[in-house]
Amino acid sequence: MPSQFRIPKARLTGAYGALMTRVAKRTWGQVPDNAYVLFHHRPLTRAVFGFEQKVARWDALDPHLRTYAEMASAGAIGCSWCLDFGYFLAHTQGLDEAKVREVPRWRESGVFTDLERDVMAYAEAMTATPPQVTDEMVAALDARLGHAAMVELTMMVAVENQRSRFNSAMGLASQGFSDVCELPLAPAGTATT
Repeated sequence: MPSQFRIPKARLTGAYGALMTRVAKRTWGQVPDNAYVLFHHRPLTRAVFGFEQKVARWDALDPHLRTYAEMASAGAIGCSWCLDFGYFLAHTQGLDEAKVREVPRWRESGVFTDLERDVMAYAEAMTATPPQVTDEMVAALDARLGHAAMVELTMMVAVENQRSRFNSAMGLASQGFSDVCELPLAPAGTATT
């Protein structure tokens, strides 16, 4: 489903717009739709992309667990743009596509470990309104991941909530980033083992 921008696309003009376009095309092959929305407020655009550059350098959490948590959160919110982009990023980072594609139906799929399932359950519990996180969830994950990775996991889910809620509210839908992946992203509720 193509994006239905709820506000008009901004034109990426000026030196900053040209730089964003060059970097986006070099990095992702195209300009992400959310850049066209964010560009209506340039100080906010700079802040968001600066923050995202810093977030990309965090490394206390296993990248697979990070991806599963982000995609489980995006799926709980219903952000097809975030799922599409997340699957593309997993592909470009060399993560196991056959496994990543199962995130939308992780409860029914037989490909995930207990830890991976607990991470996705935590991401969904954090994403619920109101949050459904329990002391037991945090204690169990903290014991297996360690404090730094647990804090990073929690912040990554919070960051993904911000991304997904923004993109969904602005009407952004799958942009086709994941078309380069070997397998299409699985629809929710039709698992294979």
